[in-house]
Amino acid sequence: MRIISGKYRGRVINPPRNLRARPTTDFAKENLFNVLGNLIDFEACDVLDLFAGTGSISYEFASRGARSITAVEINTVHYDFIRQTAVQLGAENFYPVKANVFRYLKSCRKQFDLIFSDAPYDLPGSEAVIETVFEEDLLRPEGVLIFEHSKKMNFGDHKHFWQTRSYGSVQFSFFKKDEKSLSI
Repeated sequence: MRIISGKYRGRVINPPRNLRARPTTDFAKENLFNVLGNLIDFEACDVLDLFAGTGSISYEFASRGARSITAVEINTVHYDFIRQTAVQLGAENFYPVKANVFRYLKSCRKQFDLIFSDAPYDLPGSEAVIETVFEEDLLRPEGVLIFEHSKKMNFGDHKHFWQTRSYGSVQFSFFKKDEKSLSI
């Protein structure tokens, strides 16, 4: 796993073998961040990374200078790896949180500019993250929620759905509060 761009560009992150995460592919990650580069000002962005796994997405935001990154992961081994890697990178404003994502969302009182969710594809009910983000008002007015999922899921009928980007077997569905707030 490598960091694609920014101040940590080219850094290789080697997760221990006992990590059971499915990191977003470099191809999908690179394309996603190309899209995001046209949407957001990374340095003025507070990011929430749900089901952080290896921390791959969080490191990309840190590398691009995000104002803050909160990475939520319940697995102790994964959480410890994320925390240690953030320290090794010297990433400031990086806040790993060991918590159940669904409980965290219900108790969170902060709003974010970007929320990224990469639940295990086989996790039943993972799509509940989408409703919870909007019910708990966790996005700022022009904020974006990105939900990574398999091709089996389709959110085109969701009232906050904006668009889907497809990169091989990886799908990113984008959601926002106000359909008129953003355009590419």
